[in-house]
Amino acid sequence: MSKQTYSFCFCFRRRFRLPVSEAPPEIKTLFHRYSNEQGVMTASHVRSFLVEVQKEESATEEDAQAIIDGHKHLSIFHRRGLNLESFFNYLFSHHNNPPLSSSLGVHQDMSSPLSHYFIYTGHNSYLTGNQLSSDCSDLPIINALQMGVRVIELDIWPNASKNDVDVLHGRTLTSPVALIKCLRSIKQYAFVASEYPVVITLEDHLTPDLQAKVAKMVTRTFGDILFSPSSESLKEFPSPESLKRRIIISTKPPKEYNEAKDVQEEEEESQKEKPVDDEEAWGKEVPSLRGGTISDYKNIEDEDDLDDGDDTDEAENSRQNASDEYRRLIAIHAGKPKGGLKECLKVDPDTVRRLSLSELQLEKAAETHGKEIVRFTQRNILRVYPKGTRITSTNYNPLIGWMHGAQMVAFNMQGYGRSLWLMQGMFKANGGCGYVKKPHFLLESGLNDEVFDPKADLPVKKTLKVTIYMGEGWFHDFKHTHFDQYSPPDFYARVGIAGVPCDAVMKKTGTIEDNWSPSWNKAFEFPLSVPELALLRVEVHEYDMSEKDDFGGQTCLPVWELRSGIRAVPLYSQKGEKYENVKLLMRFEFI
Repeated sequence: MSKQTYSFCFCFRRRFRLPVSEAPPEIKTLFHRYSNEQGVMTASHVRSFLVEVQKEESATEEDAQAIIDGHKHLSIFHRRGLNLESFFNYLFSHHNNPPLSSSLGVHQDMSSPLSHYFIYTGHNSYLTGNQLSSDCSDLPIINALQMGVRVIELDIWPNASKNDVDVLHGRTLTSPVALIKCLRSIKQYAFVASEYPVVITLEDHLTPDLQAKVAKMVTRTFGDILFSPSSESLKEFPSPESLKRRIIISTKPPKEYNEAKDVQEEEEESQKEKPVDDEEAWGKEVPSLRGGTISDYKNIEDEDDLDDGDDTDEAENSRQNASDEYRRLIAIHAGKPKGGLKECLKVDPDTVRRLSLSELQLEKAAETHGKEIVRFTQRNILRVYPKGTRITSTNYNPLIGWMHGAQMVAFNMQGYGRSLWLMQGMFKANGGCGYVKKPHFLLESGLNDEVFDPKADLPVKKTLKVTIYMGEGWFHDFKHTHFDQYSPPDFYARVGIAGVPCDAVMKKTGTIEDNWSPSWNKAFEFPLSVPELALLRVEVHEYDMSEKDDFGGQTCLPVWELRSGIRAVPLYSQKGEKYENVKLLMRFEFI
């Protein structure tokens, strides 16, 4: 089909020619530079292009010939090399020319302790929707595991009769789901996306006799794949490599709850919360980390009051009453010592543990104890979870956790939005295995025992130059009236960086009108102070003069895994699902 017809004003019709994707001018120039007089790129030419432009220094002529052989449609005159069309097709194939080195699989060292890795972490993993009234199910757990999530959270409470155990959402004590069903689903799907360990964090509200019952459920369900440490406390966490295909339990002893009061307080707090209204079809902008002050967090707990509904300073006393069977299951101990934040962040050279802070508690703590948090996370695990008023399962900016070394930045996986896109982008790294090695500066102390200061002004380490040439595929993946009832779409792109505050920025191309295959040919430069924590954000939107702009696709890519050169970049839906055909042609250069 070469033309497309749109109706307007009831009786008038407009026809638009559907353009065929054509190589951008710079691609044509490169082709002529790396081809012979007959307009053919031989294996030798292709290898030179791979080495000099794509920065694939180890590329051989055999690799180049394999690219040529992959184009079976070549005519008899071009079987010894690529013509311009086949060269363009090769570059614009995200299957053959992906943007990330993670396409090569797991490539980071996996033999360090668990505390040396960012871990793909879910929050309230059993919820199907909002935090108060949505159903409980094992389906969200299955979906999370299939996406590569490695930390699953379960709330366990006594049921109404106090004689059995339920998995319940929020703190409303409704819609129970049998714990055993969730455990079986975890066992079945734990290692579908990754062989590396799955951690189950239990928010435990049980009496000791019910703890013993849970211990039997867990032991019978997981059997030999359950990791049980030889001693009650670990001096150092094991490595992901040593824990392949193992299940790990992390929790703390139970505590007393005034359940009715908790429910009432959360309902009152939720009424104060402004309803989340996605003013933009693609989700609200990620909250900035710039300019935050302690006054921004004036409503959260004082430093000495760190009760978060997950860990408490009563943990050690409660532990004395816990069943031995249950205690032996716990490989990663959670809890908050008495004495406030300073005590919580003390590093014990003889044992390791997990500490949990809400997003607001972390923001407050980072104002005055940023370096201490970094030092704590060099050996211990820090879990950050969404504030209780995120009733609609929204999320926060994960960078504040990552830049302080927090391993478990826990997210609601039920919805969508830019914050969740950052989370999904981070864990595209390292083959999508759910574990990403932390940068060395978050793992090591200096000669004078100094550690990374997230608030320090740092010099530019390198500059990323991003060229966005063009996009295509919307015509195949969307109805022709999806974006505009009366004409083809008017696409523009947003390109930027999420990272430490001084690196964060977003830029924008112009709008290409009435074109299903827009060619922007726009270059941007991004000076980066901490490229090891930078994520490249790319979004495409369709300009609408009278209404909100429409969402056209997004992706988020870890900068440290970008492959230099010209690459095909697939785009994803709001929920993080890859489109079948929508993709961009981009170039990445480190200068």
